[in-house]
Amino acid sequence: MPLVNLLPAASTVANAGPGRDRAIDVARLSALVVVMFGHCALLLATIDDRGLRIGNILGELPQLTPITWVVQVMPLFFFAGGAAGAYGWHPDGSAAGKSWGSWLVGRTQRLCRPVFWYLGFWTVALLVARLTLGAESADRLGRECVALLWFLGVYLMVIAFVPALTRLRGAGATAGVLALLLAAAAGIDQIRFAVGSADAGVANFVIVWLIPVVIGVAYARGLLRVPMALLVAAAALAAQVLLAAFGFYEVSLVTTGSTDGVSNVAPPTLLLALHCVWMPCVFVALAGIVQRLAERPRVWYLVAVGNGGAMTLYLWHIPAIAVAAFSLNAVGLDAWDVHAPNFWALLALRAAVFAVVMSATFLLLSPLEHRRLPWWDDAVGAAGARSVVAGALVCVAGVAMLLVAKNGLAGPDGWIPLVCFLVAVLAARACAGVRPVR
Repeated sequence: MPLVNLLPAASTVANAGPGRDRAIDVARLSALVVVMFGHCALLLATIDDRGLRIGNILGELPQLTPITWVVQVMPLFFFAGGAAGAYGWHPDGSAAGKSWGSWLVGRTQRLCRPVFWYLGFWTVALLVARLTLGAESADRLGRECVALLWFLGVYLMVIAFVPALTRLRGAGATAGVLALLLAAAAGIDQIRFAVGSADAGVANFVIVWLIPVVIGVAYARGLLRVPMALLVAAAALAAQVLLAAFGFYEVSLVTTGSTDGVSNVAPPTLLLALHCVWMPCVFVALAGIVQRLAERPRVWYLVAVGNGGAMTLYLWHIPAIAVAAFSLNAVGLDAWDVHAPNFWALLALRAAVFAVVMSATFLLLSPLEHRRLPWWDDAVGAAGARSVVAGALVCVAGVAMLLVAKNGLAGPDGWIPLVCFLVAVLAARACAGVRPVR
């Protein structure tokens, strides 16, 4: 079968549905592309007589860290999630036909379906690695393969707030919530700095990443107009620049691989919280232009196909980068020495090879996102106490997945949270299931 036949026909994605906000789909896919190629550019890796060596380009060239203020686009993921959730939630429950917990489980069903395949693959792969390469190599691989699943853990928690956020009735109420979240993030930072431990700042994983969700809900409900969005963006960006300029926070908004300084992302800080304000607000200001662009048939086809396999792109792009990097290493073309005269050309070559590998991976694996799983994908619609329990279990699953991403699959502190995640999401699905009529 030709690879092109694995793509859906243009006629099947031409209709976006009445009133669909295509700008949100563009935001999600554009951010995903930036994340993928950003990770490809950040990685320094080689294999020599000392074994596997992995580095980070920002650690070697710290003068590049200001660029992270442009390429740190995760706020757009959460913004899009908040907007999409608001479009799909009906406060009276009549149109959606689902209570809070069942609604949350329904979104979890779609989100976790490709994650189950991913976790199944790596469980087998790590077992094989332990038997063939030894425990140390398997543990090193286990720490890396689930690191990006922090997004899933946090997303399951913050998206649970969407129904409550849809009760906001004006720009003033939205601004009040954002101000409270920024103040809370600053307070958590002070506790973290006073204690001297990153673990003291874990609450900011929810507080900070909830900020773009709030903006996404406000955008979807028509509470955030363009002039106000631009004003808020300018104020937040100015505050962010001042905090960094006076040395209160590190400049980089992504991981640099350095142990010096305080990371702005693990856990998030007030600096990243301000970033989570201005970037979505800038997108709100541009949403009309983006919407018109996405109405072009060819553009919409790419956007629709990409969004149809968004989790495949997110989950598998790191393995695809590894394949590209080590394939080039095998022929002596790996991008490792940042001071080598041909380094940037080799980095561009890796990006091109990665694009080919990722395209093939997408074509082969993205259909799994739409393959319904027995029982898991059956209808949900519980109400009352069962719905509340189901929603709470989804949030518990999010916490467990965050621990999996933090600790990696390299020992009990990683595998036990993984079991807890699976138990929690399956129990949530069971609680939210529609009981048969007797």
